[in-house]
Amino acid sequence: MSIMLSQTKIVFVGAGSMAEAIVRGLIQTKVANPQNVYMMNRSNQDRLAFLCSEYGVQSTSDQATKNTIIQEADVIVLCMKPKDVESSFAELGPLLSERQLLISVIAGLSIEKAERLLQSNSPIVRTMPNTSSTIGLGATGMSFSSKVNDTFKQLAIQMFEAVGTVTIVDEDKLEILTGISGSGPAYVYYLMEAMIKAGIEGGLSAEDANQLTLQTVLGAAHMVHNTKEHPAELRRKVTSPNGATHAAIQALDRYQFDEAIHQAVLHCAARTKEMGEQIAANSPVGKSV
Repeated sequence: MSIMLSQTKIVFVGAGSMAEAIVRGLIQTKVANPQNVYMMNRSNQDRLAFLCSEYGVQSTSDQATKNTIIQEADVIVLCMKPKDVESSFAELGPLLSERQLLISVIAGLSIEKAERLLQSNSPIVRTMPNTSSTIGLGATGMSFSSKVNDTFKQLAIQMFEAVGTVTIVDEDKLEILTGISGSGPAYVYYLMEAMIKAGIEGGLSAEDANQLTLQTVLGAAHMVHNTKEHPAELRRKVTSPNGATHAAIQALDRYQFDEAIHQAVLHCAARTKEMGEQIAANSPVGKSV
């Protein structure tokens, strides 16, 4: 079986920022045809109107039409908020079939729980993109249920490669992946905030501090990417013994910079798992939700 993504009918259930980022990538790279992309949410019609106008995608407010579109879809991307999962899945479940590919972008929601809540045997791809997908530089972690065949795997990978890179991992590694790449941009922004603040306090203008920080982070990322060297090696190359950079690294060590980042990743992973466990925590296995 072969599926052309440009001919695939894709439905996004949930129309938040991550759904928009994926849609933007699919449309701008011409991977998907906007006439075949449908977006749905529960109540915000202004949001849907904006997305349709901005990207040329399709939508409807009529529930019967929504149901038909879902039933006819090839791929359904689940982008709703965790608090809405139980009620949304109860509505979706009866409309699904095993020929459809489900792609979850819901933090912490395991494949097993998704299957149970949907009461469905549809193949499921669990993903964790990050917000850099908005500009096509995202990093997406991806895991597959046992029902996902090679054709569907390639389809999912192609979709998310439209907004960045894709890393395939075992599902039990998705939480730690979230701690690194899913929430990772926030750590970098936090670092940049601190650098800008220090620059301003040291006498630089806000504009100069911002520009210098931006270019420094951008350049460092490109150095790692272009040279293929480990960040630790690049750090050693610019850290002369008893030099200015060495003094800076010593200060970071005194304030346990390495441990702080390590704990940030672990705490993020733990919270992601906890969020997933809280979704429909009281719904009994084997009963409708």
